[in-house]
Amino acid sequence: MVEDLVRPRGPFSLRTSARLAGDATRRFDGRVLLSMFEVDGRLERAACWQETDGAIALRAVSEAGLERLKGVLPLDADHSEFLRRFADDPLLGRAVRELRGKRPIRLGTVTQAVLRAICGQLIEAKRARNIEFRLIRATMPGDGVLHAPPTPEAFCSFAPARLQRFGLSARKAATLVRVCKTLDVERLRDVSPVGVAQRLGRERGLGPWSVGVIGLQGLGCYHFGLVGDLGLIKLCSAMLGRPAEPEDTAELLARYGEWQGLASTYLLAGFAQGLLPVRVERFPAAA
Repeated sequence: MVEDLVRPRGPFSLRTSARLAGDATRRFDGRVLLSMFEVDGRLERAACWQETDGAIALRAVSEAGLERLKGVLPLDADHSEFLRRFADDPLLGRAVRELRGKRPIRLGTVTQAVLRAICGQLIEAKRARNIEFRLIRATMPGDGVLHAPPTPEAFCSFAPARLQRFGLSARKAATLVRVCKTLDVERLRDVSPVGVAQRLGRERGLGPWSVGVIGLQGLGCYHFGLVGDLGLIKLCSAMLGRPAEPEDTAELLARYGEWQGLASTYLLAGFAQGLLPVRVERFPAAA
């Protein structure tokens, strides 16, 4: 067993950041984040929690497992500039002040972020997470509770029609298999944000929202906003007093510049928790 104690750069709250981080590969009980990794062909669990002084305690079976755990925690992703710049923002200010330690927890592999982005296109989050869970459980080794994060090889051998049995549409299944076969998604970690946007933007079936999910949850990049996110569409509808379109979310996020990804996270969390100066209105369905 190996352990480490790391002090995050800038404000960071594991409780706030990991509140919705549970999936097929990890669990969070409000204090301890437990994750599964495949390391050198074997399964390893690793855990972390936050001490009262703010430091993050990490524990794993091996040094390699410890490094994998550090890779999903945004401990070096200091967002102090974001907090300073938007603390008095008319829309986002209160959420920035009250959720200041929030940073997206990264997924165990970029492949899982690609899977999440494809599963979540234009459907409700709960249904998308269920499809993701079933696919990971069917393709990756586990210990009966948690499973290893998926790799491209997990989906390369599947015919798209087979993946449709798990709830993916034909288009989404074809996109997932094609991307895993033709793009080395794990190496995107070494590409600049501009390069990532250009490369993913050339893939059929991956729009701006998908690029935002992959950037935030796979690469830990704050540049790409969740354009067209259903939650942000609801927010824009409340702000505009009419049913909003994806283009409205792009305009909303543009004001946050290179912080559009992190702003998306704070906007969604702030809207859900009543921290934004808007109220939800219901609009009649179109005739």
